[in-house]
Amino acid sequence: MAYANLDDVKTYLLDLQERLCAALADEDGSHFREDAWTREEGGGGRSRVIEHGGVFEKGGVNFSHVFGERLPPSATAARPELAGRSFHAVGVSWVLHPENPHVPTSHGNVRFLIAEKPGETPVWWFGGGYDLTPYYPVHGDVLHWHRVAREACAPFGEEVYPRYKAWCDDYFFLKHRDETRGVGGLFFDDLNDWGFECSFAFQRAVADSFLAAYLPIVRRRRDTPWGQRERDFQLYRRGRYVEFNLVWDRGTLFGLQSGGRTESILMSMPPLARWQYDWTPEPDSPEAVLTRDYLHPRDWLGEQARENPA
Repeated sequence: MAYANLDDVKTYLLDLQERLCAALADEDGSHFREDAWTREEGGGGRSRVIEHGGVFEKGGVNFSHVFGERLPPSATAARPELAGRSFHAVGVSWVLHPENPHVPTSHGNVRFLIAEKPGETPVWWFGGGYDLTPYYPVHGDVLHWHRVAREACAPFGEEVYPRYKAWCDDYFFLKHRDETRGVGGLFFDDLNDWGFECSFAFQRAVADSFLAAYLPIVRRRRDTPWGQRERDFQLYRRGRYVEFNLVWDRGTLFGLQSGGRTESILMSMPPLARWQYDWTPEPDSPEAVLTRDYLHPRDWLGEQARENPA
């Protein structure tokens, strides 16, 4: 594979970081600070973080391009054919933790990896997606989120949204809690069977749809009144977010094992979180509704979901 393709992906991802930061900073009324970093084994990146703004208590939009002579164990354990190959991994990831508990947390990333070995065909794939983690969910917001995701997938086939929606539900699942992290979205990985150009186009379609999916929700909920009860519940649920990232997330493991910048990798963590022993919400309370109606896989855009909103 020609490295012109890697360069094309990298150019797009750097521009994506710029566009995400500009739109999010404008919504927040603040600005991102940037840290550029280098990796001793090869590569580096630029991390952009926003804190204590008008909307976001903490957020980050990170670009990285790392390369080396061998992939970390998290990449080769399930794909032994990658052992002994040099690699380039390039991506943008973003996580947004609003202060208002009525505004959902959101995460997304898009990435590209190519692994090469002399005399053998390069192995490459795209991956990425985005997901939504509300604390006090609004059914209409969840429908909007999934409609935008479905529209982004539509040009690539009717089966694409259901496939990657289901993958997201399965991936962002806390097995030790028997619950999803939030209301899902899209997740795809190892995408190369469409060919480079179509796979790259799909990655762009997903990433370019994020702001249309997320910002309308932010604008509808950012001024909703809240108090200590809502704040305590938000911090409690943020604990679940931490648990997923440290126990189950493959991206976190890959970043740490590949020698990425720890501060940038753990940027995804919320600024504050709490754990309370064996806490359960009051029956039929707004907090109970989250667990009962939202933290399990659901066909949000199906007929039943539209007829019987939570």
